[in-house]
Amino acid sequence: MRLVELTAAGNEASDLLPVHDEALLRELGARRAYWTVLDEGPVEECLALLVEHADGRWRAEHVKADVGAHAGRTEDAEALARHDGWVYVLGSHFGSKAGPLQPKRAFVARFRESATPRLEIIRHRFALHRAVNDALAALAVTGHPAAPEKVAFAVHDGFVGAARRRGTAKGKGWVAQLAPGDHPINIEGAAFTARGTLLAGLRWPVTAAGEPILVELTGLPGLFGGGTLGVAGVYALTGVGAGPLGVRALAARADGSFDVVVGSIDALDKGSILLEHHPHARHATCRHLRFQLPDGGGPGLIAPEPVADLAPLHHIEGVSDRDGTPLYVADEDHRIALWLTN
Repeated sequence: MRLVELTAAGNEASDLLPVHDEALLRELGARRAYWTVLDEGPVEECLALLVEHADGRWRAEHVKADVGAHAGRTEDAEALARHDGWVYVLGSHFGSKAGPLQPKRAFVARFRESATPRLEIIRHRFALHRAVNDALAALAVTGHPAAPEKVAFAVHDGFVGAARRRGTAKGKGWVAQLAPGDHPINIEGAAFTARGTLLAGLRWPVTAAGEPILVELTGLPGLFGGGTLGVAGVYALTGVGAGPLGVRALAARADGSFDVVVGSIDALDKGSILLEHHPHARHATCRHLRFQLPDGGGPGLIAPEPVADLAPLHHIEGVSDRDGTPLYVADEDHRIALWLTN
Protein backbone atom coordinates (compact mmCIF):
# COMPACT_ATOMS: atom_id res chain seq x y z
CA MET A 1 0.00 0.00 0.00
CA ARG A 2 1.06 3.60 -0.60
CA LEU A 3 0.66 6.31 2.05
CA VAL A 4 -0.49 9.84 1.19
CA GLU A 5 -0.33 12.29 4.10
CA LEU A 6 -2.64 15.32 4.11
CA THR A 7 -3.70 17.99 6.60
CA ALA A 8 -7.02 19.75 7.20
CA ALA A 9 -7.47 22.06 10.19
CA GLY A 10 -4.69 20.18 11.99
CA ASN A 11 -7.01 17.27 12.67
CA GLU A 12 -7.41 13.56 12.00
CA ALA A 13 -10.11 12.06 9.77
CA SER A 14 -12.90 9.50 10.08
CA ASP A 15 -14.75 7.75 7.26
CA LEU A 16 -14.67 8.13 3.47
CA LEU A 17 -17.69 8.79 1.23
CA PRO A 18 -17.25 9.40 -2.51
CA VAL A 19 -18.53 12.69 -3.92
CA HIS A 20 -21.30 12.03 -6.46
CA ASP A 21 -22.18 15.59 -7.50
CA GLU A 22 -20.55 16.26 -10.88
CA ALA A 23 -20.80 20.04 -10.49
CA LEU A 24 -18.89 19.88 -7.21
CA LEU A 25 -16.21 17.68 -8.78
CA ARG A 26 -15.77 20.22 -11.59
CA GLU A 27 -15.60 23.07 -9.07
CA LEU A 28 -12.90 21.19 -7.18
CA GLY A 29 -10.98 20.38 -10.38
CA ALA A 30 -11.13 16.79 -9.21
CA ARG A 31 -10.75 13.44 -10.88
CA ARG A 32 -12.52 12.14 -7.80
CA ALA A 33 -13.10 13.30 -4.24
CA TYR A 34 -14.26 11.93 -0.90
CA TRP A 35 -16.05 13.45 2.05
CA THR A 36 -14.54 12.83 5.47
CA VAL A 37 -15.19 14.13 8.97
CA LEU A 38 -12.65 15.50 11.42
CA ASP A 39 -12.96 14.20 14.96
CA GLU A 40 -12.45 17.27 17.10
CA GLY A 41 -15.05 20.00 17.34
CA PRO A 42 -18.66 20.67 16.25
CA VAL A 43 -19.81 19.10 13.01
CA GLU A 44 -19.97 22.42 11.15
CA GLU A 45 -16.20 22.75 11.61
CA CYS A 46 -15.40 19.11 10.89
CA LEU A 47 -16.24 18.45 7.24
CA ALA A 48 -13.43 18.05 4.74
CA LEU A 49 -12.94 16.96 1.14
CA LEU A 50 -10.08 14.73 0.07
CA VAL A 51 -9.47 15.57 -3.57
CA GLU A 52 -7.52 13.61 -6.19
CA HIS A 53 -6.46 15.52 -9.31
CA ALA A 54 -6.03 14.08 -12.80
CA ASP A 55 -2.24 13.96 -12.36
CA GLY A 56 -2.55 11.86 -9.19
CA ARG A 57 -1.88 14.68 -6.71
CA TRP A 58 -4.05 14.76 -3.60
CA ARG A 59 -5.14 17.69 -1.44
CA ALA A 60 -7.38 18.08 1.61
CA GLU A 61 -9.84 20.96 1.70
CA HIS A 62 -11.47 22.00 4.96
CA VAL A 63 -15.18 22.76 4.38
CA LYS A 64 -17.01 25.19 6.63
CA ALA A 65 -20.75 24.53 6.89
CA ASP A 66 -23.72 26.55 8.10
CA VAL A 67 -25.86 25.01 10.86
CA GLY A 68 -27.80 28.07 12.00
CA ALA A 69 -28.87 27.94 15.65
CA HIS A 70 -27.12 24.59 16.19
CA ALA A 71 -23.62 26.11 15.99
CA GLY A 72 -21.33 24.63 18.63
CA ARG A 73 -23.92 22.15 19.88
CA THR A 74 -22.50 18.92 18.43
CA GLU A 75 -19.27 16.97 18.79
CA ASP A 76 -17.44 13.86 17.55
CA ALA A 77 -18.78 13.27 14.04
CA GLU A 78 -17.78 9.73 13.10
CA ALA A 79 -19.73 8.24 10.19
CA LEU A 80 -21.03 9.27 6.76
CA ALA A 81 -23.73 7.66 4.61
CA ARG A 82 -25.68 8.59 1.47
CA HIS A 83 -29.43 8.30 0.88
CA ASP A 84 -31.89 9.92 -1.53
CA GLY A 85 -29.55 12.77 -2.50
CA TRP A 86 -28.49 13.56 1.08
CA VAL A 87 -25.20 12.96 2.86
CA TYR A 88 -25.87 11.95 6.46
CA VAL A 89 -23.43 12.47 9.33
CA LEU A 90 -23.70 10.54 12.59
CA GLY A 91 -22.12 11.42 15.89
CA SER A 92 -20.45 8.66 17.86
CA HIS A 93 -23.18 8.75 20.57
CA PHE A 94 -20.36 7.84 22.96
CA GLY A 95 -18.12 9.76 25.35
CA SER A 96 -14.45 10.20 26.14
CA LYS A 97 -12.41 7.11 26.99
CA ALA A 98 -13.41 7.26 30.67
CA GLY A 99 -16.96 8.52 30.05
CA PRO A 100 -19.53 9.82 30.60
CA LEU A 101 -21.84 9.68 27.58
CA GLN A 102 -22.09 13.17 26.10
CA PRO A 103 -25.37 14.45 24.61
CA LYS A 104 -23.46 16.61 22.12
CA ARG A 105 -22.32 13.38 20.46
CA ALA A 106 -25.89 12.05 20.09
CA PHE A 107 -26.82 13.72 16.82
CA VAL A 108 -27.65 13.09 13.17
CA ALA A 109 -27.00 15.73 10.48
CA ARG A 110 -27.50 15.83 6.74
CA PHE A 111 -26.62 18.06 3.80
CA ARG A 112 -26.75 18.29 0.02
CA GLU A 113 -23.35 18.08 -1.64
CA SER A 114 -21.84 21.55 -2.05
CA ALA A 115 -18.59 23.39 -1.41
CA THR A 116 -20.56 25.46 1.14
CA PRO A 117 -23.14 23.04 2.56
CA ARG A 118 -25.95 23.91 4.93
CA LEU A 119 -26.50 21.19 7.52
CA GLU A 120 -29.79 20.13 9.02
CA ILE A 121 -29.21 18.73 12.52
CA ILE A 122 -31.30 16.57 14.83
CA ARG A 123 -30.07 16.40 18.40
CA HIS A 124 -32.31 13.54 19.46
CA ARG A 125 -31.53 13.35 23.20
CA PHE A 126 -30.30 9.72 23.16
CA ALA A 127 -33.25 8.32 21.19
CA LEU A 128 -30.85 6.16 19.16
CA HIS A 129 -29.17 4.95 22.35
CA ARG A 130 -32.57 3.91 23.69
CA ALA A 131 -33.69 2.13 20.50
CA VAL A 132 -30.45 0.17 20.20
CA ASN A 133 -30.32 -0.79 23.87
CA ASP A 134 -33.92 -2.02 23.82
CA ALA A 135 -33.09 -4.23 20.83
CA LEU A 136 -29.93 -5.56 22.45
CA ALA A 137 -31.75 -6.26 25.72
CA ALA A 138 -34.38 -8.30 23.85
CA LEU A 139 -31.65 -10.45 22.31
CA ALA A 140 -29.97 -10.92 25.69
CA VAL A 141 -33.22 -12.29 27.14
CA THR A 142 -33.40 -14.95 24.43
CA GLY A 143 -29.69 -15.74 24.53
CA HIS A 144 -29.28 -15.01 20.81
CA PRO A 145 -25.63 -15.17 19.58
CA ALA A 146 -25.87 -11.54 18.42
CA ALA A 147 -26.59 -10.40 21.99
CA PRO A 148 -23.89 -8.25 23.62
CA GLU A 149 -21.62 -9.36 26.39
CA LYS A 150 -22.87 -8.54 29.87
CA VAL A 151 -22.04 -4.94 30.62
CA ALA A 152 -19.44 -4.58 33.37
CA PHE A 153 -20.48 -2.29 36.20
CA ALA A 154 -17.48 0.01 35.76
CA VAL A 155 -18.23 0.41 32.03
CA HIS A 156 -21.92 1.09 32.63
CA ASP A 157 -21.29 3.43 35.56
CA GLY A 158 -18.48 5.35 33.87
CA PHE A 159 -20.55 6.06 30.77
CA VAL A 160 -24.26 5.68 31.48
CA GLY A 161 -24.39 6.07 35.26
CA ALA A 162 -22.18 9.17 35.23
CA ALA A 163 -24.26 10.71 32.43
CA ARG A 164 -27.47 10.06 34.38
CA ARG A 165 -26.05 11.67 37.50
CA ARG A 166 -24.80 14.69 35.59
CA GLY A 167 -28.04 15.07 33.64
CA THR A 168 -30.18 14.71 36.77
CA ALA A 169 -28.19 17.41 38.55
CA LYS A 170 -28.82 19.74 35.60
CA GLY A 171 -32.50 18.80 35.21
CA LYS A 172 -32.05 17.38 31.70
CA GLY A 173 -34.99 15.55 30.13
CA TRP A 174 -32.73 13.16 28.21
CA VAL A 175 -31.96 11.31 31.46
CA ALA A 176 -35.17 9.33 30.88
CA GLN A 177 -33.56 7.72 27.80
CA LEU A 178 -30.72 6.21 29.86
CA ALA A 179 -31.55 3.16 31.94
CA PRO A 180 -29.76 0.96 34.48
CA GLY A 181 -27.97 -1.86 32.67
CA ASP A 182 -27.65 0.04 29.37
CA HIS A 183 -24.60 -0.41 27.18
CA PRO A 184 -22.80 2.71 26.04
CA ILE A 185 -23.13 2.83 22.24
CA ASN A 186 -20.17 3.84 20.06
CA ILE A 187 -21.02 4.29 16.36
CA GLU A 188 -18.01 4.15 14.04
CA GLY A 189 -19.55 3.31 10.68
CA ALA A 190 -22.81 3.77 8.80
CA ALA A 191 -24.30 2.84 5.43
CA PHE A 192 -27.79 2.85 3.99
CA THR A 193 -29.24 -0.40 2.67
CA ALA A 194 -31.22 -0.94 -0.53
CA ARG A 195 -34.38 -1.08 1.61
CA GLY A 196 -33.76 2.42 2.97
CA THR A 197 -32.68 1.39 6.46
CA LEU A 198 -29.43 2.53 8.02
CA LEU A 199 -26.84 -0.04 9.00
CA ALA A 200 -24.85 1.27 11.99
CA GLY A 201 -21.52 -0.36 12.82
CA LEU A 202 -20.75 -0.42 16.54
CA ARG A 203 -17.26 -0.23 17.92
CA TRP A 204 -18.89 -0.97 21.26
CA PRO A 205 -20.60 -3.04 22.58
CA VAL A 206 -19.55 -6.39 21.16
CA THR A 207 -21.28 -9.77 21.45
CA ALA A 208 -20.74 -12.17 24.33
CA ALA A 209 -18.26 -13.93 22.01
CA GLY A 210 -16.40 -10.66 21.39
CA GLU A 211 -17.71 -10.23 17.83
CA PRO A 212 -18.61 -6.91 16.17
CA ILE A 213 -22.27 -5.84 16.08
CA LEU A 214 -24.28 -4.17 13.30
CA VAL A 215 -27.67 -2.60 14.01
CA GLU A 216 -30.20 -1.96 11.22
CA LEU A 217 -32.16 1.20 12.04
CA THR A 218 -35.47 2.29 10.55
CA GLY A 219 -36.79 5.84 10.40
CA LEU A 220 -33.52 7.76 10.42
CA PRO A 221 -34.41 10.10 7.51
CA GLY A 222 -37.82 10.56 9.11
CA LEU A 223 -36.22 12.13 12.18
CA PHE A 224 -35.98 15.32 10.12
CA GLY A 225 -39.78 15.32 9.82
CA GLY A 226 -40.52 14.54 13.46
CA GLY A 227 -40.50 10.74 13.12
CA THR A 228 -39.10 8.09 15.44
CA LEU A 229 -36.40 5.45 15.22
CA GLY A 230 -36.84 1.70 15.19
CA VAL A 231 -34.61 -1.36 14.87
CA ALA A 232 -35.19 -3.83 12.03
CA GLY A 233 -32.29 -6.13 12.82
CA VAL A 234 -29.18 -6.82 14.88
CA TYR A 235 -26.33 -8.82 13.37
CA ALA A 236 -23.04 -10.24 14.60
CA LEU A 237 -20.00 -10.57 12.34
CA THR A 238 -18.67 -14.06 12.99
CA GLY A 239 -15.31 -15.64 12.32
CA VAL A 240 -13.47 -12.32 12.11
CA GLY A 241 -10.70 -13.11 14.59
CA ALA A 242 -10.03 -13.25 18.31
CA GLY A 243 -12.21 -10.71 20.10
CA PRO A 244 -13.23 -8.40 21.35
CA LEU A 245 -13.29 -6.62 18.00
CA GLY A 246 -15.46 -3.67 16.99
CA VAL A 247 -16.47 -2.04 13.73
CA ARG A 248 -14.02 0.66 12.62
CA ALA A 249 -15.52 1.58 9.23
CA LEU A 250 -18.49 0.62 7.05
CA ALA A 251 -19.35 1.40 3.42
CA ALA A 252 -22.07 0.41 0.96
CA ARG A 253 -20.97 -0.98 -2.41
CA ALA A 254 -22.67 -0.52 -5.77
CA ASP A 255 -23.60 -4.21 -5.98
CA GLY A 256 -25.53 -4.10 -2.70
CA SER A 257 -22.81 -5.65 -0.56
CA PHE A 258 -20.91 -3.86 2.21
CA ASP A 259 -17.28 -3.30 3.13
CA VAL A 260 -16.42 -3.32 6.80
CA VAL A 261 -13.19 -2.79 8.71
CA VAL A 262 -12.97 -4.39 12.14
CA GLY A 263 -10.36 -3.76 14.81
CA SER A 264 -9.71 -2.36 18.26
CA ILE A 265 -12.57 -1.44 20.61
CA ASP A 266 -10.87 1.79 21.75
CA ALA A 267 -7.83 3.96 21.20
CA LEU A 268 -4.55 2.80 22.70
CA ASP A 269 -4.08 5.88 24.87
CA LYS A 270 -4.26 5.42 28.62
CA GLY A 271 -7.53 6.01 30.42
CA SER A 272 -9.88 3.74 28.44
CA ILE A 273 -12.35 1.96 30.69
CA LEU A 274 -12.97 -0.58 27.93
CA LEU A 275 -9.30 -1.47 27.59
CA GLU A 276 -8.91 -1.71 31.36
CA HIS A 277 -11.46 -4.55 31.22
CA HIS A 278 -10.08 -6.04 27.98
CA PRO A 279 -6.33 -5.33 28.11
CA HIS A 280 -5.49 -7.85 25.35
CA ALA A 281 -7.73 -5.90 22.98
CA ARG A 282 -5.20 -3.07 22.79
CA HIS A 283 -3.09 -5.17 20.42
CA ALA A 284 -5.86 -5.69 17.85
CA THR A 285 -5.05 -4.70 14.27
CA CYS A 286 -7.49 -4.01 11.45
CA ARG A 287 -9.03 -6.35 8.88
CA HIS A 288 -11.08 -5.48 5.80
CA LEU A 289 -14.07 -7.77 5.19
CA ARG A 290 -17.05 -7.89 2.82
CA PHE A 291 -20.59 -9.18 3.35
CA GLN A 292 -24.18 -9.27 2.13
CA LEU A 293 -27.01 -8.30 4.48
CA PRO A 294 -29.61 -11.07 5.00
CA ASP A 295 -33.03 -10.48 3.48
CA GLY A 296 -35.86 -9.54 5.77
CA GLY A 297 -33.98 -8.14 8.75
CA GLY A 298 -34.16 -9.71 12.20
CA PRO A 299 -31.34 -10.93 14.44
CA GLY A 300 -28.75 -13.00 12.66
CA LEU A 301 -25.17 -14.02 12.14
CA ILE A 302 -23.11 -12.83 9.18
CA ALA A 303 -19.92 -14.60 8.08
CA PRO A 304 -18.05 -11.99 6.00
CA GLU A 305 -15.46 -12.76 3.36
CA PRO A 306 -11.90 -11.52 3.95
CA VAL A 307 -10.58 -8.78 1.66
CA ALA A 308 -7.32 -7.68 3.31
CA ASP A 309 -5.39 -8.09 6.53
CA LEU A 310 -4.34 -4.52 7.38
CA ALA A 311 -1.81 -5.38 10.10
CA PRO A 312 0.14 -3.69 11.55
CA LEU A 313 -2.33 -0.79 11.19
CA HIS A 314 -4.49 -0.15 14.27
CA HIS A 315 -6.29 3.04 13.34
CA ILE A 316 -8.18 2.58 10.06
CA GLU A 317 -11.30 4.79 10.26
CA GLY A 318 -12.71 4.72 6.73
CA VAL A 319 -12.93 2.47 3.68
CA SER A 320 -14.07 3.21 0.14
CA ASP A 321 -13.47 2.25 -3.48
CA ARG A 322 -10.98 3.80 -5.92
CA ASP A 323 -10.97 2.36 -9.45
CA GLY A 324 -12.14 -0.99 -8.13
CA THR A 325 -9.54 -1.25 -5.38
CA PRO A 326 -9.81 -0.34 -1.68
CA LEU A 327 -8.92 3.07 -0.28
CA TYR A 328 -8.49 3.59 3.45
CA VAL A 329 -8.14 6.54 5.79
CA ALA A 330 -6.39 6.17 9.14
CA ASP A 331 -6.78 8.15 12.36
CA GLU A 332 -3.37 9.72 12.96
CA ASP A 333 -2.60 12.58 15.35
CA HIS A 334 -3.04 15.98 13.64
CA ARG A 335 -2.95 14.58 10.11
CA ILE A 336 -4.91 12.56 7.57
CA ALA A 337 -3.34 9.30 6.44
CA LEU A 338 -4.70 7.92 3.15
CA TRP A 339 -3.66 4.40 2.22
CA LEU A 340 -3.89 3.62 -1.52
CA THR A 341 -3.82 0.08 -2.89
CA ASN A 342 -3.14 0.99 -6.52
